[in-house]
Amino acid sequence: MYIHMESYDALFPVLADPARLRIVSALREGEHSVNEITAAVGIAQSGVSRHLAILHRAGVVSVRAKGQRRLYALRPEPFRELEAWLAGFHDLWADRLDRFAGALTEVQLNRECEDD
Repeated sequence: MYIHMESYDALFPVLADPARLRIVSALREGEHSVNEITAAVGIAQSGVSRHLAILHRAGVVSVRAKGQRRLYALRPEPFRELEAWLAGFHDLWADRLDRFAGALTEVQLNRECEDD
């Protein structure tokens, strides 16, 4: 059972913790056990378990039993929501970066003219 995040803004506080962000990064490669995650992120097993519980309650990770092991994996839905939200800023940043590139080109051309 998990609590699905109703909006992207709930995802930020969950991912704001550096340890949880490292765990999420380790899980980008696929499904892992707690021991594998612990080895990858260099955090004590108790800490990894605590952070995985938070990530699971938030709907960021899924967990499945395989024998006595618990395997954790990222759920794509919260990241799709975040990606969709960020896409709304693409045009804003693209326009600003285009204007910046134009201004930079103008400065470079002015310097070249001054050097001649």
